[in-house]
Amino acid sequence: MENKSKFSQFKGVFMLLLTALVWGISFVAQSVGIESVDAFTFIGIRTLLGSAVLIPVFLVRDIVEVKRAGLPLKSLKSKVDVKAIKYGAILGVILCIATNFQQFAFYYSTPGKIAFITATYMFFIPIVSLFLKKKIPFVTWICVVLAFTGLYFLCFERGDILAGKMNKGDILAMICALFFTAHILVIDKFSPQCDGIKLSCMQFFVAGFISSILMFIFEKPQWASIKQAAIPILYSGIMSCGVAYTFQVLGQKYVSAPVASLLMSMESVFAVLAAAIIIHEKLTGREILGCAIMFTAIMISQIADIIIDVKKRRQ
Repeated sequence: MENKSKFSQFKGVFMLLLTALVWGISFVAQSVGIESVDAFTFIGIRTLLGSAVLIPVFLVRDIVEVKRAGLPLKSLKSKVDVKAIKYGAILGVILCIATNFQQFAFYYSTPGKIAFITATYMFFIPIVSLFLKKKIPFVTWICVVLAFTGLYFLCFERGDILAGKMNKGDILAMICALFFTAHILVIDKFSPQCDGIKLSCMQFFVAGFISSILMFIFEKPQWASIKQAAIPILYSGIMSCGVAYTFQVLGQKYVSAPVASLLMSMESVFAVLAAAIIIHEKLTGREILGCAIMFTAIMISQIADIIIDVKKRRQ
């Protein structure tokens, strides 16, 4: 039983680490894609594609399970997960807002910077927890201060704050981080209650449906432009949505929240490395310092959470 538990935990760790890697590379795909298609178009197609990829996955799985049980295919109706539909719709609205704010950020900022700013959801989570009347360790608040210090070096040049200047893309990425905070907290609440793949599929469908409506209202999608952005859209749709977000939902079932946060925060590091290798993005010395401070804060906060979690289990 213990070996099974350890294997499940390892499986969760692997899923979340792979999630971080795929997401990190996806920042580059999103940056390249925005050069050809507008934001709502990219997100709409991307998330609907993610949903479409998952439909045959859970259908084939359910059919196999029904046949193994020796039941008629009519019994597939009993496989309808009402909770996954309901909770997926809620998640889909949140995901739609978060991903569109993030995609619009690429008009004004770079993949590496957006990735690190998005990762500040790690520090918004304890702040939100404070409003939920949860006790927050002192070390977490130190990390929050460190994180926003790093954010200052990453997003502002000297004198920018006094002049009221901040890159529009960085502001949009910060708003995106707030909604991803909500997304993670809601997944943590809903994922143990329903089928992870169906939940993920539903959230993509809702996010894609809303984005597609916005696409036709505010943009003029053209087939030639979509074909030009085919590779970034396919990667973001199949890998980032279909694979990574589903792995997030499934992985969080087997791994504690602190460990999951630590693993997923690695997306910012993978994004910077991918941007440097694929599109030769270069950060200034000040931006590198900001990234280093933020990454240090992320590591300290998550390792501290893991230690606290282990101590609680031993008591």
